[in-house]
Amino acid sequence: MTLKRIRLELARDHDFPDGSRERGYDLIAPIGEDDCLVADEWRLNRDRCRVRRFWAGEEERGRLVHKRGGTWAIDYDPKTEDDDEPGFRFDKHRFAPGEYVSLKEHDGHMRTFRIVSVTDLD
Repeated sequence: MTLKRIRLELARDHDFPDGSRERGYDLIAPIGEDDCLVADEWRLNRDRCRVRRFWAGEEERGRLVHKRGGTWAIDYDPKTEDDDEPGFRFDKHRFAPGEYVSLKEHDGHMRTFRIVSVTDLD
């Protein structure tokens, strides 16, 4: 298991019928041989598990968090849990190029993102 850099780009939706390379996420996360997130490795590397959200020239940085019950989320403010963006079934998704994952965005909309690359971090 190694930490991976994962690039997600917005998939096609009603607002972006062609998707968008300028909207997405870069994640640093522990991915196992089965291409899934590994909670035990996250616990050992939580300070390195970072997220960068890019959205048409704007950028936010946060961290990947594993929560009670096995859910995963993106935390932009470690002082509160109110603004966490939950990853929809991140615990069951494969993080491999060509796969799709969903995130609930700040505006409350669930959006789908395509995994465009997964590379070793170190």
